[in-house]
Amino acid sequence: MAVKDILREILINLRLDLTKNLEYDRLTRAILKKFLKNNHNCIDVGCHKGEILDLMLTYAPQGKHYAFEPIPYLFENLKVKYAHKATLFPYALSDKSGTTTFNLVKNAPAYSGIQKRKYAVKNPEIKEINVELKTLDELIPTDEKIHFIKIDVEGGEFGVLKGAKSLLKRNKPIILFECGKGASDYYGTKPEELHQFLNEEIGLTVYTLKSFIKNKTALSNAQFTRHFNNNDEYYFVAAPKK
Repeated sequence: MAVKDILREILINLRLDLTKNLEYDRLTRAILKKFLKNNHNCIDVGCHKGEILDLMLTYAPQGKHYAFEPIPYLFENLKVKYAHKATLFPYALSDKSGTTTFNLVKNAPAYSGIQKRKYAVKNPEIKEINVELKTLDELIPTDEKIHFIKIDVEGGEFGVLKGAKSLLKRNKPIILFECGKGASDYYGTKPEELHQFLNEEIGLTVYTLKSFIKNKTALSNAQFTRHFNNNDEYYFVAAPKK
């Protein structure tokens, strides 16, 4: 484990939220630990190196887990690491199938995505690759109960959700998803439409991570939109209406 990863683990365990991302990492772990049951089935969209998949396997060891990662070398690493532990796919996800160009940020792969976006690194080294595009509705068996979904695809989250409409309506899982300016707006995402989709079409309510773990009130459409526009929160939870 690299020194920066060891330091990150120490800060999370000490609950020292020196950055927003550290806070989100800590709260994500708390949410999975609290809400996943031993036999829950999960989906990890934008698996990257498998940090969240590791937690899914830890807290739901008897569940069936699906993971998606379109960056070829990351996918190959995942195949080795999670052989016989999860069902892995090398696809990008959206609301339609086909092929698409994909912007691989070589010096910051976590920022890679279908669309170019605002990057928090100087001089991003972008290589365009071609990847297969799929929807969750066509890949996940209709008789498979899904309890939890994590989506982190650098702005394309609404497309993933729309491509899983039948799955979401059928299962009403807990969804941990990223959504914010600098990424989602490059895909034309309007926060009021995303909130309306989850709330009215799927039947899920939306929370900040902190409000969800503390069992506080869900966000109204206006509150969610304000967070998006202010960019003061960019990770959220959607969960079944109480």
